[in-house]
Amino acid sequence: MSDQPDPDSLTDTPEGGSWRLRLAVAVLILMAIGVVLVTNRWLSERFTETTRNRAELRLALYSGNMLSELRRTSVVPLLLVDDPAIRDALLKGRFVDTTLRLIKVQGEIGVASILLLDKDGLAVGATNRNLLGTNHRTTPYFVDAMRSRDTVFAAAPMAGGGYEFTYSRQIFAEGRALGVIVVGADLMKHERAWAGLQDAVIVADSTETVLLATETSWRGKPLSEALNSVGDSSAFGRALKGAADWAQNPPDAYVAGEAVLRTETRVPFRGWRMVAFTAYDSVRERVNGVIALEIMGFAILAALSFYMLSRRAWSQSQSLQRESAELRLLNARLSREIAEREKVQKTLEVAELTLAQSSKLAALGEMSAAVSHELNQPLAAMKTYLAGARLLLQRKRPDEALSSFQRIDDLIERMGAITRQLKSYARKGGEAFEPVDLRACLSSALAMMEPQLKQRVVQITRTLPRQPVRVMADRLRLEQVIINLLRNALDATRDVKKPHIDLLLTVGDVATLAVRDNGHGIADIGSVFEPFYTTKKPGEGVGLGLAISSGIVSDLGGRLTAHNAEDGGAVFEMQLPILGIEAKAAE
Repeated sequence: MSDQPDPDSLTDTPEGGSWRLRLAVAVLILMAIGVVLVTNRWLSERFTETTRNRAELRLALYSGNMLSELRRTSVVPLLLVDDPAIRDALLKGRFVDTTLRLIKVQGEIGVASILLLDKDGLAVGATNRNLLGTNHRTTPYFVDAMRSRDTVFAAAPMAGGGYEFTYSRQIFAEGRALGVIVVGADLMKHERAWAGLQDAVIVADSTETVLLATETSWRGKPLSEALNSVGDSSAFGRALKGAADWAQNPPDAYVAGEAVLRTETRVPFRGWRMVAFTAYDSVRERVNGVIALEIMGFAILAALSFYMLSRRAWSQSQSLQRESAELRLLNARLSREIAEREKVQKTLEVAELTLAQSSKLAALGEMSAAVSHELNQPLAAMKTYLAGARLLLQRKRPDEALSSFQRIDDLIERMGAITRQLKSYARKGGEAFEPVDLRACLSSALAMMEPQLKQRVVQITRTLPRQPVRVMADRLRLEQVIINLLRNALDATRDVKKPHIDLLLTVGDVATLAVRDNGHGIADIGSVFEPFYTTKKPGEGVGLGLAISSGIVSDLGGRLTAHNAEDGGAVFEMQLPILGIEAKAAE
């Protein structure tokens, strides 16, 4: 009996695998083409509709803002025609204070301009002083207002391009017309806001004349002529370029030869309407992205199918045998590693006990250095107050000297509290938390630093909110952090000609206190919060202040960060949860 394989089977297997492979590849190609065509059509319609809906929402917002501006301005003439100061000025012919009155009204209401004309059309008061003395007898807003007793709207072309939109009303008193008040509506600000967008926006009146447009050359032209006149070199031509695509639906309109999506809405004002033209670029990009993923998926599927169909049965058997041998080797190796890990685990337990004892000794050394560091500042303040009290007693001013002694007593009490707080820091306690005002803590810290601040000329700028900024914290430890930051800022500005320290307290999702100086910055900003890291000379600091401060802020549920300012100096920011929003996190 022979062990050799049958020659017929060797010849049939490749041929059978070949036709099966060709059939699978053909099916995958046909499936890929069908899925890509259907997906392209469906996504193009869906994304086009989404783009159209967004354009309609934007137009509704634009028209609402513009209509609100017009309605707000239309009320102003009704208010001004009854103004006693303006009416008396027209009756008496005295217009000394009229312009100032109009400027004040403009500042309070926020309209574009206000113009007061007498019965002959002469400008006797205006927010634009250049118009004083000019004659407006033939202007539409004067002629129409003199003919009617109601408020009249007018849109007149301006010399520099664009339109001037005004509301005018006749001032009538004692049975005769005294003049006309003209109020300008600032619609150009909406046009400037539209210019920053990709969409081309047009506002036309009932005669199809363009009144407002993101392209200045469109103003004053008929709508059809304006769309055909814009060139590819304009900003809006570039924004609309590339809209035509073979895979998209027929475009709504063409602007400068480019296919665009046209969206139109009616403005409920004198027959106006607003039109926006949006390019199809975003639609095509999103569709192409999905199609690219589909093609990649079919390519991966084809590769896997080819690999699976071309694999031989005998290679599978050999692979399984090799894997079994490798698994036996891995099992033996795993048994040896388990024994070694058990041995290492026992050694690790002994090392952990030794490390715990070493950590206790290191903590004792760090706490002794921290006590010395934290008591230096109150001792220096006490020395200054004693010198001042001695001088006051020599000058026979005992009342003021008693005040210094009282401050010394407060400092002694604070030194005792500092030692208690350092013990609390060592055990990471938080039982002394209570609602505190960050503004009061900052004021208390500045009072604590008063002796050092008096020794040098340092400009300190404080920016605080008017309302209390309450956080859940230990007041004494929080003041300790602020004092450390202030002291570091004073040390950093020691060699600066005009030292300056900014204290900025802001409230958002969290309360942030920023302390900024104009010193030389910090070279190694990444190591600033490490214990015993300091940039001071030997004997001036041990490098524990910021490390202790960072630990205190972390205990309060906040974060202390540092970075160098772009224009020089260092900035330290302390962020704490606001009471009532993140009080539980602080606890």
